[in-house]
Parts: sequence; C-alpha cells; structure tokens
Amino acid sequence: MTMREALLSAMHMPDDTDTVRRIHEFGLAVANEDTMSRAIHDVYCGIMADHSHPNEKDREQARAMIAALQKHAATD
Repeated sequence: MTMREALLSAMHMPDDTDTVRRIHEFGLAVANEDTMSRAIHDVYCGIMADHSHPNEKDREQARAMIAALQKHAATD
C-alpha cells in the first residue's frame, strides 16, 4: 500500500480525491518510517553516499524524526 493509499484509507476518502495534493499545497507532508528514511537518505547521504538505499542509520534517524514531529504536533 502506498503512502497515498494509506492516507486515503485512514481518512475514509475515495481514491479520486485531491486531498493529498491539497495537503502538499499547504506545505505539509505525510511520512512513515520508509518514506522518511528515503528522504533522509536523499538529503543527508546524497549522491556521495557509499550506499544506494536507506541503511539502518537512516531508518533510526527516520524513527527519531517522526517521534519528534509527533511530539511537537501534539503540543501545538
């Protein structure tokens, strides 16, 4: 299941909705460990990385980033 499909399913939205596009237009992103670790790998490892896919360090950073985002989102 893609991130988009998971979001639409959780929100009980039809597949043809433009909700995800509108979320992105407002500067928001929806991520899980997989998408966050790929983003961390792209940004921090980049083309000079000695590995082509997110490694365990990227996944640990993704889990920590998601936990921090959830913490701050819950207090705002």
